[in-house]
Amino acid sequence: MIISTFRALPYCISSASSSPSIFQAAHERATQLSHNLRGHVLGLVGFGNIGQQIAHRCHAAFGMEITYYDIERKSGAVEAGLHARYCMTLESLIRGSDCVVLCAPAGAGQIINAESLRWFKPGARLVNVARGALVDEDALADALEQDRLSGIALDVHAHEPVVSERLGKFAGSKALLTCHNAGGTVETHVGFEELCMRNIMAVLSGREAVSYTHLRAHETSLH
Repeated sequence: MIISTFRALPYCISSASSSPSIFQAAHERATQLSHNLRGHVLGLVGFGNIGQQIAHRCHAAFGMEITYYDIERKSGAVEAGLHARYCMTLESLIRGSDCVVLCAPAGAGQIINAESLRWFKPGARLVNVARGALVDEDALADALEQDRLSGIALDVHAHEPVVSERLGKFAGSKALLTCHNAGGTVETHVGFEELCMRNIMAVLSGREAVSYTHLRAHETSLH
């Protein structure tokens, strides 16, 4: 989804299934809209396991600069290992980012709204793989209509399974919209089931649940 916002993939995909003239026009025009990820700043809102995994991949594979904002700053070892820089405020993160990715829990409230959208630099990008409630979709549609953002990618939506009609109008140009299935694979669900059985077996044998043990170890390492 991050790649799609830099490489104008919604536009390219929709054009490839259209007429030959539209295909050719996109072939010629997409270069003017596309950018490499290398050297651009990725701003992660929430820096738990998912945020850290994204940071690792985007720095190692694409050479992106990593910044993050979280209610708790991570240790120096974590930051150094992920080449990540902490931002003291959400505003400073957004203002310095070329692409903002939401990795925060739903309880974080509405992070992207009319006010915070004004902090985005012209032509910046937004990716949401967290929860739809984090985004004011009408304010986001306003930003797209006013060309303040160059691209968005949303796997989650505020009123699922209903997708915003206003955002849907950009599905073939500036928006990649998917059906809350970023983590939906056969292998992932096999892992869910295996972990569930391991937890049950641990508790029935008088031990702590595997998930609880791992959570405690993770919290201890952070402190």
